[in-house]
Amino acid sequence: MHLNFKQIFTAFMVLFAVIDIIGNIPIVIDLRKKVGHIQSEKAAIIAGIIMILFLFLGKSILNLIGIDVNSFAVAGAFILFFIALEMILGITLYKEESTNAMTASVFPLAFPLIAGPGSLTTLLSLRAEFEVENIIVAIIANVIFIYIVLKTSSRIERFLGANGINIIRKVFGVVLLAIAVKLFAHNIKVLFN
Repeated sequence: MHLNFKQIFTAFMVLFAVIDIIGNIPIVIDLRKKVGHIQSEKAAIIAGIIMILFLFLGKSILNLIGIDVNSFAVAGAFILFFIALEMILGITLYKEESTNAMTASVFPLAFPLIAGPGSLTTLLSLRAEFEVENIIVAIIANVIFIYIVLKTSSRIERFLGANGINIIRKVFGVVLLAIAVKLFAHNIKVLFN
């Protein structure tokens, strides 16, 4: 096992940018208002497990069901697009009658918000460049940071206030929309070439 700090740091920063847990704080706060308590530990651990499993099995699973990475990324772009629309327009597209703290911690929080198509396809890209053990350390570091943000989201909400949350929600909604468009454009280009 050869740990390389530069690889760990780079992988951490790339995943941190793609997961964007800071930008997802408004979604976490909305989710908490809808369902009450969010199980931060469960959401962070499940997201970490999904990412580590996908690191090892992702390409094989996609190949097994006949889906290439680019098609997976295009589907992920649509999910991000609709989440961004919810943030920008203040509408609810995803509805589930039986939403409770337990199910909300897994869906949509752990997947697809934290361990979503963007972060999963990023893991496949990182695997081509970096050693697996360095990527795993980067995933674990991100999961710890995600847990801290989820645990302190109510304090962050009090600090920012309702107007601050709305402003951040709209700004990050536009950023998320841009990421979705970029993910879609890049992968659709690859699919048609």
